[in-house]
Amino acid sequence: MLVGQEDDIFGDLPEFFPSDPPEPLPHFLIEPRDAYIVKNKPVNLYCKATPATQIYFKCNSEWVHQKEHTTGEHVDDTSGLIVREVSIEISRQQVEELFGPEDYWCQCVAWSSAGTTKSHKSYVRIAYLRKTFEQEPLGKEVLIDQEVLLQCRPPEGIPLAEVEWLKNDEVIDPIQDRNFYLTIDHNLIIKQARLSDTANYTCVAKNIVARRRSTTATVIVYVNGGWSVWTEWSLCNSRCGRGYQKRTRTCTNPAPLNGGAFCEGQSVQKIACTTLCPVDGGWTEWSKWSPCGTECMHWRRRECIAPAPKTGGKDCPGPVLDSKNCTDGLCMQSLFYQISTEQKGRTDFGYSSAPGSDDVALYVAVVVAVIVCLAILLVVVMFVYRKNHRDFSSDIRDSAALNGGFQPVNIKTTRQDNSHLLAVQPDLTAAAAMYRGPMYALHDISDKIPMTNSPLLDPLPNLKIKVYNNSCGVPPQAEAGDLAAKLSPQLTESLLDNQAQNAEHQSPVPQKDPSCSAFGSFNILGGHLIVPNSGISLLVPAGAIPPGRAYEMYVTVHRKDNMRPSLEGSQTLLSPVVSCGPAGALFTRPVVLSMHHCAEPNSENWLIQLKNLSSQGNWEDVVVLGSETLTTPCYVQLDPQTCHMVTEQLGTYCLVGQSINKSATRRLKLAIFAPVVCNSLEYSIRVYCLDDTQDTLKEVIQLERQLGGQLMDEPKTLLFKDSTHNLRLSIHDIPHSLWRSKLLTKYQEIPFYHIWNGCQRNLHCTFTLERFSLVTSELVCKLCVRQVEGEGQIFQIQSSLSEVKTVNLYQTWTGDHYLNYFATKSSPTGVILDLWEAQNFSDGNLSSLAAALEEMGRHETVVSLASEIKR
Repeated sequence: MLVGQEDDIFGDLPEFFPSDPPEPLPHFLIEPRDAYIVKNKPVNLYCKATPATQIYFKCNSEWVHQKEHTTGEHVDDTSGLIVREVSIEISRQQVEELFGPEDYWCQCVAWSSAGTTKSHKSYVRIAYLRKTFEQEPLGKEVLIDQEVLLQCRPPEGIPLAEVEWLKNDEVIDPIQDRNFYLTIDHNLIIKQARLSDTANYTCVAKNIVARRRSTTATVIVYVNGGWSVWTEWSLCNSRCGRGYQKRTRTCTNPAPLNGGAFCEGQSVQKIACTTLCPVDGGWTEWSKWSPCGTECMHWRRRECIAPAPKTGGKDCPGPVLDSKNCTDGLCMQSLFYQISTEQKGRTDFGYSSAPGSDDVALYVAVVVAVIVCLAILLVVVMFVYRKNHRDFSSDIRDSAALNGGFQPVNIKTTRQDNSHLLAVQPDLTAAAAMYRGPMYALHDISDKIPMTNSPLLDPLPNLKIKVYNNSCGVPPQAEAGDLAAKLSPQLTESLLDNQAQNAEHQSPVPQKDPSCSAFGSFNILGGHLIVPNSGISLLVPAGAIPPGRAYEMYVTVHRKDNMRPSLEGSQTLLSPVVSCGPAGALFTRPVVLSMHHCAEPNSENWLIQLKNLSSQGNWEDVVVLGSETLTTPCYVQLDPQTCHMVTEQLGTYCLVGQSINKSATRRLKLAIFAPVVCNSLEYSIRVYCLDDTQDTLKEVIQLERQLGGQLMDEPKTLLFKDSTHNLRLSIHDIPHSLWRSKLLTKYQEIPFYHIWNGCQRNLHCTFTLERFSLVTSELVCKLCVRQVEGEGQIFQIQSSLSEVKTVNLYQTWTGDHYLNYFATKSSPTGVILDLWEAQNFSDGNLSSLAAALEEMGRHETVVSLASEIKR
């Protein structure tokens, strides 16, 4: 009965009852942050999570006691979920009591019905800042406009100290004054020293604990004096006879400042001079009286030539002419004419004139004769002109010929027998190029890279300067390009086209050099081909080669420039050119080709392409990273330093990048080399700027080993941006009392596009230093390499130039004859000992060898030799 009533009350019940939706896992609204304990002040760690039924801290894998937690909770108005928060306090004692390699850490754990969630670890460290700087700036005196490097390495501290620089106790802001530049490693660079940069500089390091100041470095910018232009030569100081003239200049262009050197040379120059003495004029004797004229007057004259006045002498006093009545007063008009002639015959100089009909007739005759001569000369000129131009008539069809341009000029002949004169067209380009000597070899070098004894950029592409004594002769062994330059433009173009076609159709042949190639036989078991120390390898998985087949496979690195793809615009080569083969091999599964690259991969800054050299000799795009499709023939995985290509087609590949914006960055490897042995006053330091790939560095090391060079410091990486700014290299802190730099300017620069386009391999600059004495055996200086307005690296050079002991051993026997031969060998000592063995083979004289080793201080070797001698 009861059961029936229950059925009536509940009716038909469903199999499943509706329930609340499942509660989600907790998520943290606030996670604990790293904290630092300053002195003895404890720190608080705080976190907040929702939805959470419980929330606690775990420190160093142990739960923190519940009593040490400070908790709170509330309901979120928007979601309606419970929000819980918790905080704990960590003391200095707790952190110090922890032993182990890991720092003190805590983690927040939240629970809900769905499970637990853990926050990230937050570390608690004891903050400190040492008092002593690891490196403090040093004061220096620099020439105006030179680059100044002030180094600073802050004290050790937790957290890491922030560094700022003070100039006369005022903070330097590189944004406001672009002449200052702060490097990543806290160094200060003054790009061009100004007089206003003479100041006290201080490096300041600070963190949450303390603020430290370095010792003050005083930078004095001095100005060497310069001469002004010479004044004009003065007048001769003697008015008569021998004397001198002088000119002067002053040391005011500029004047020496702050201890700068005074001008060298003389401030006054004198030259001898001779002034002719003045000679006063003197009269000659009077001439005889002229016959009596119709005016009843006769005349006589004299000349001022006994002597004539010279060099400013006075003229003769008195009249030139003299007259008197010749009739003793019997002439009726004599009195009147005498008075009139005396009044009219006076000149401005006190001389009397002699008017007469004879003189007027003489003047008229002279004028008529001049006019007749001019007329005759004009007739002769016109006759000669017509005679010279009657054979040809010219028709200039282009007005550009009048302006000196090389435009076509049509010249017609009027006589048939002269047609051969213009059978050969004139060579208008014969004087288009000429060698102007070293002053014109390079243009605009005043603010560019100065040349030292070694070439700055070696090798330079197709840069050849050849001078021949005979400008018309072709020198022996002339190259195709030089010969083509001497031919017509059409023939030159055809020769260059043929040469380009030959280069394009040149098939890549695997190189046999074991340093850049790897060979091997593979079958179904697969294997791994690795080019030693190059970052290049070919992985052939097991089963990739079909059963029953075997391939002779290879992978090689191409180091010749003609194997590189031609680049355009902002494109740059990011990897070596690598070939793998044999071409046309069939695989049942892909192989993996790995090679190093020098890009800082970022899809927002780069458009990276994998290129393949086709059988026709053209470079073609295989993959554009980020734009792959179903038809893409291979897969490319780009790691931070290595590119892995998964493919079934072997061939020649390389990685090319095109920058999208100015933030695109490629890595450069900087390496410094110097000679192992230096027996001269000059010492050359070579700075290589290479792609950051293993093969490029290995190639340079092999090259330097042949040249007898050694690595001066660990190679460093430099991030080079597509900012169009050049790479600047400068040398600093040379001990000027012992060494001098032969560099003519304050720095060298490698143009941006030489680096970015990668058109030149093994780019390097050479700094040639000269020591004042062979006794100097050490060189300590700094070398700074940085991109203008970008990042940089500083190398500390500490080189010992003392003679190598193997050289001393050689000198003991043979002197100083051709030491460089042994310096180029990997083991100079072994080669020299082989030479000794050949010299002393007959008698086996170990005593001379022991004496030489004793002189060198190799006592341990002498002991072993002594035992051999006793035997």
